[in-house]
Amino acid sequence: MSETRWKSRKVTIVGAGAVGATFAYALAQSGHADEIALLDRNAELAEGHVLDLAHGLPYYSPVQIDTGSANDYADSHVIVITAGTGQKPGETRLDLLQRNAAIIESIMDDITSRDSQAVVVLVSNPVDVLTYVAQQRAKLPAGLVIGSGTVLDSARFRYLLSEHCGIAVHNVHGYILGEHGDSEFAAWSMTHLAGMTIEQYCPICGRCDDWDDERKKIEEQVRNSAYHIIDYKGATYFGVGMALVRIVGAILRSEHAMLTVSTLLNGEYGLSDVCLSVPCIVSEQGVERIIEAELTSDELLALQRSGNVLQDALAGLRK
Repeated sequence: MSETRWKSRKVTIVGAGAVGATFAYALAQSGHADEIALLDRNAELAEGHVLDLAHGLPYYSPVQIDTGSANDYADSHVIVITAGTGQKPGETRLDLLQRNAAIIESIMDDITSRDSQAVVVLVSNPVDVLTYVAQQRAKLPAGLVIGSGTVLDSARFRYLLSEHCGIAVHNVHGYILGEHGDSEFAAWSMTHLAGMTIEQYCPICGRCDDWDDERKKIEEQVRNSAYHIIDYKGATYFGVGMALVRIVGAILRSEHAMLTVSTLLNGEYGLSDVCLSVPCIVSEQGVERIIEAELTSDELLALQRSGNVLQDALAGLRK
């Protein structure tokens, strides 16, 4: 890529709703960013959040927080898009597609018109389809346009395994792959606890009588977590806010972190022309490399099914 024009620690957040505001709050406290710009079609809402955040500046690392505009796209290192209509109780993420695709295309037009070199992180749902829509609209290199994908789902998976197995969550490593939605699945072959594979750990755990049944319950809980939270409080935003801090931190600090973000596949795992979550190395230029893990035949089939679900959604959008 040509000489960079972005500020290395500037983040612009598009959308000042619950997710955007929560992410701005968490990012400000993380110390990852030097500059945060928050913009929204409701300018007063963005201004109110910025003022509220600014009053907390004495209590966290120095950071400049401003009400932003589309002009901030030009020198941002990361642009996080949370804008879009929210998911309603009983509604799947794919039901949101038609209402949010037009919003994302308009934002991407604004970004490309500023000749931005930023890494664009999509959060709006359905995130995998909208990541594809954004990438196709902007015609940017695939690694520069990514979705939050199953980073939060994987965190939920690790939490549930931690609770079930009685091991600190930081010693649990596991990943949810595929669509961020109903066809996602747990890659059990990649799951490790305390340095052991799940198959090695289970015989010494002694915390359940039927592990196959418990696996199904845990996977189902992960898949349905968002629906339960939406039923309880109307929206999810704390967990995704922290997941975004993890993703954006990996970009700003060029961590080369392995995260299950949503990215465009071009033959990997036998899939092409679709965005979904697989293990990726995330660095300052977004997705630096896709890791083709050795999945089981059942897991590969589940990934293919997930890809088909998303391809069908894209086909409906093109009609």
